[in-house]
Amino acid sequence: SIASADMDLNQLEAFLTAQTKKQGGITADQAAVIAKFWKNHRTKIHESLINQSRWDNVLKNMNWRVDLKSQSRHIDQINTPVAIVEMEFGKNGQ
Repeated sequence: SIASADMDLNQLEAFLTAQTKKQGGITADQAAVIAKFWKNHRTKIHESLINQSRWDNVLKNMNWRVDLKSQSRHIDQINTPVAIVEMEFGKNGQ
């Protein structure tokens, strides 16, 4: 819960306090250890979760444009927008 919410120190303190008051929850000593661990490793844990949730491929480049028809046999087809999107994918870290 702490990692998925990427809790700041105030949120962490409130969460751990609630856990110590909960029936069958954690002790105050356990809460202190968890708080110290989170303060020291928050950035590493957050980056690890982001890396685990990524696909192998990443978006390298993207081009797009919107075209409008200026001539047509049928008048209702004039000014009909068409979006053209070109995406280039590559392996993460390459």
